[in-house]
Amino acid sequence: MAVTSKAKMYAQGLQFYYGDFKALHDIDLTFEQNQVTALIGPSGCGKSTFLRCLNRMNDLIPISRVEGVIALDGDNIYDPKVDVVELRRRVGMVFQKPNPFPKTVFENVAYGLRVNGVKDREYLEEKVEQSLRHAALWDEVKDRLQDSALGLSGGQQQRLCIARALAVEPEVLLMDEPASALDPIATQKIEELIHILKQQYTIIIVTHSMQQAARVSDVTAFFYMGRLIETGATEIMFTRPRNKQTEDYITGRFG
Repeated sequence: MAVTSKAKMYAQGLQFYYGDFKALHDIDLTFEQNQVTALIGPSGCGKSTFLRCLNRMNDLIPISRVEGVIALDGDNIYDPKVDVVELRRRVGMVFQKPNPFPKTVFENVAYGLRVNGVKDREYLEEKVEQSLRHAALWDEVKDRLQDSALGLSGGQQQRLCIARALAVEPEVLLMDEPASALDPIATQKIEELIHILKQQYTIIIVTHSMQQAARVSDVTAFFYMGRLIETGATEIMFTRPRNKQTEDYITGRFG
């Protein structure tokens, strides 16, 4: 696999195991700066497992183990010397279901900053506003900062979770089906937000929606049964895939 100079992250020879079960087989994939990469494939094909490898969320599963390399700015994130807390600050994650904390809107966004030792109130207020603006949520919640985040709509909660991830200034944003629990209008807002955010971040999104992958991504990677079958520019993947399996999945013949 050729790793380009623009690669923000890459996986090389990645194998992942749950106990004796091999969930990922020899994955080579590069993520370039300021690009959106969509990971597609049927349920259980390994795409969410792979996504969680990129910020070591799978470390939380006792029987899991990784072989191969995942690098961020050329450094292997599985090196024993890596500070996992710092890694997860640099590689933020937004989950499938909105998961705001049972705190105020303000404290949800400020949470990561406080964990990292920020106490300056003026700085916190500045970063919270900036993050909410980046998540296209400020105008909707600026008068509700001291209200519970649990009172927001589902779509607002998901954008709040994005703001929370952005507040600690990540470099890469992982999104695991971020719109699957949302209605079409909220989904459209999340997709519009992805287009804006890619100007600053490298974004990797797992999605079950072919239409969403086609709309938001620059690159698409098709997974099947723990293997990376094909990857390429989204436009080409959706119009002229090289692999018959890819074509069958994208056209809805299986999956």
